[in-house]
This record gives sequence, C-alpha cells and structure tokens, in this order.
Amino acid sequence: MTDRLLTADEKYLVKWMLENGEPEAAKFLEKVDELRVTPWRCPCGCASFNFSIETSAKQGMKVVADFLFGNEENLSGIFAFEYGGELAGIEIYGLAGDAPKILPKPEVLRPADFKKIQ
Repeated sequence: MTDRLLTADEKYLVKWMLENGEPEAAKFLEKVDELRVTPWRCPCGCASFNFSIETSAKQGMKVVADFLFGNEENLSGIFAFEYGGELAGIEIYGLAGDAPKILPKPEVLRPADFKKIQ
C-alpha cells in the first residue's frame, strides 16, 4: 500500500481545523494540497489518519487544533497534531463511547473546552 492524497472531504476538514485551531496551526495551510495520507489505520477502527512526514526530529507531538462534537450521549473529539514541525495527523476519539468510524463535518465542530465537561 502506498500513501495517497487527501479526499475532498478530508481536505475540507483539515483546512477548516487549521483555520480555526491554535494560531500556529495556520502555518500548515499552505501545504494542505501536498499532504499525503499513510496507509496506517488505527486498530480500533476509528477514522484517525496520519500524514506522511519526513522529520526525524525527536520533538514530541503538539496539538494545533482541538475540537469536540456530539452531545452528552455521543460526545467525541478530534484534533490535528504536529510532530517535529510538520503536520502529522488527525486523531478522532470517543469521550462517551467508541471513537467514531467516520469523520465529522466541520459544521458540527466546536472548540474543545474540557472545563465545561468536567
């Protein structure tokens, strides 16, 4: 299996997340059209995906855009992260159940404010 380009829906979601994430997320916008998705799939079956990156830096992961979606019964989260200065992936997770197996539409995302859900 080889790396692939983003689908139109993935590209729309990634751009939206970067435009509405942390201020430093915007630096990745110019490279969205060049991003390649690796064939890796999360063992849990969720919709998370990783980008092919070239860094060998030993820097840790940093979240650059973090959002929630759903209600109390199906609350989930999604974030974009960088590794070594490169956009490295999109992680989706469940807070009230299993991690979603499909990506959300940007229109349903809201900023992650974990103080409100504690």
